[in-house]
Amino acid sequence: MKAISIVGLSVRLGRKKVLTGVDLELNKGEWLNLVGANGAGKTTLMRSVLGSVSYRGQIHINGQAVLNATQRARLVAYVPQVPVVPGTMLVVDYVLLGRTPHRGVFAADSETDLAIAAAVLKRLDLGGFAGRELHTLSGGERQRAVLARALVQETPILLLDEPTTALDLGHQQDVLELIDSLRHERALTVLATLHDLTLAARYGERIAVLSAGRVAVQGKPSEVLTEALIAEHFQAKVRIVDDPAGPVIVPLANPKQPKEMS
Repeated sequence: MKAISIVGLSVRLGRKKVLTGVDLELNKGEWLNLVGANGAGKTTLMRSVLGSVSYRGQIHINGQAVLNATQRARLVAYVPQVPVVPGTMLVVDYVLLGRTPHRGVFAADSETDLAIAAAVLKRLDLGGFAGRELHTLSGGERQRAVLARALVQETPILLLDEPTTALDLGHQQDVLELIDSLRHERALTVLATLHDLTLAARYGERIAVLSAGRVAVQGKPSEVLTEALIAEHFQAKVRIVDDPAGPVIVPLANPKQPKEMS
């Protein structure tokens, strides 16, 4: 049984057809990165898995096709690219919202809930921020709080839409390493979108390139991230540097034209 199985997924937003006949599967415990140019449909595909947009086709989550909101929240956690957070709420209270699918909307936080939240905040270097209001955090700190809320849901599937947005280099590495550690600890299935192709190559087993509403190609990073493919689907000139941890994508600057002598 697949963690996520998508067959013939098509989505239209208004008059625009965003996705057309997408087929994609993730095994349990697998990490797959979605990449593609702006507007390729990456976020729409994520929202389809969440059930927050109307679509045609079939999406099975852990073998189930029809899920209510509570069932879905117990299986899938989501970190949006542009989260909306209540500024005056305390960080710990915001993070504890991730426990709602396990205890109900009006139930009090249990000792277990509090312990899980404290452990996640510590692992995300937010232990000292629990009593702070969200509006007092930097963009990167707020992004980590959003990730903490998703992680305390303790779901078997995690959707990450540009999870390193607003994070400095050190915290980008920390967050992605943490997710990878949790993936191996919990057999967590991860579906992520990443603009940084080098990071996409280093984390996860497979990459799928979305282009013109379809999966143009998918496979191992070394197979997918080639100079020719990046030129075709991203209109970018790059050089690929082979590295044991995965290909490194180096953008090439256009050569400067010499100034004409007067």
